[in-house]
Amino acid sequence: MEVYASARHLHTSARKIRLVIDVIRGMKVGTAQAQLKFMKKAAAEPVLKLLNSAIANATHNFQLQSDSLFIKTIAADEGPILDRWKPRAFGRSSPIRKRTTHLSIVLDERAKRPVKDSKKTAK
Repeated sequence: MEVYASARHLHTSARKIRLVIDVIRGMKVGTAQAQLKFMKKAAAEPVLKLLNSAIANATHNFQLQSDSLFIKTIAADEGPILDRWKPRAFGRSSPIRKRTTHLSIVLDERAKRPVKDSKKTAK
């Protein structure tokens, strides 16, 4: 069962957040939480907050065990850009682009693999 969570209009560029999410993509949830907790990037905080929200959705809404979850997909897409202007020399101005990010995560349950019976395959 897939569990979704998203955070929109984060005031961080998608490029900075992608550095963080590339590290945890495909990890188990507990390992990803530990990795994000000790990462020295400011973008790790909103990613950890979103991961905890997705885990809470899975445990509360779907009664899934958090130890069986892993990060199936995680994406950081660009949101709207706020255009601001900064005064410069000789009466000119230069643009400041304040970028935002839409962050989405999908958690899934690790399926238990059935154990193959060696007696049936030996025929």
